[in-house]
Amino acid sequence: MERIPYYQLLHILSLIVLTAHTFMAFANPAPENRKRTMMITGIAALLMFVSGFAMLSLNKIPFATGWVIVKLVCWLGFASLAGVAYRKPGMRGTLSTVGLVLLAVAVFMVYFRPAL
Repeated sequence: MERIPYYQLLHILSLIVLTAHTFMAFANPAPENRKRTMMITGIAALLMFVSGFAMLSLNKIPFATGWVIVKLVCWLGFASLAGVAYRKPGMRGTLSTVGLVLLAVAVFMVYFRPAL
């Protein structure tokens, strides 16, 4: 049985959850929402990380490939944005722009996989 579609599905679903809750934190950084949002974004980020590396392993793609490193940096940056939104609510506009750029770069790397 092919396991890769399951990892792809887990990867995409966790990306949707992470993105939704991160932008929710930008829209309403109320302190009473912080704990729940941080738990959900942390779990989603962990699931993205695990499923992404599972797909790399199953496809025998080396970690040192340039596009993989760029995606890892994008993941790390985006996963941290919800926490930053609660610490610096005045920077929500800038953080949402950074989040969109990180997402765009990560999606670009998926489809084009440039040699870096």
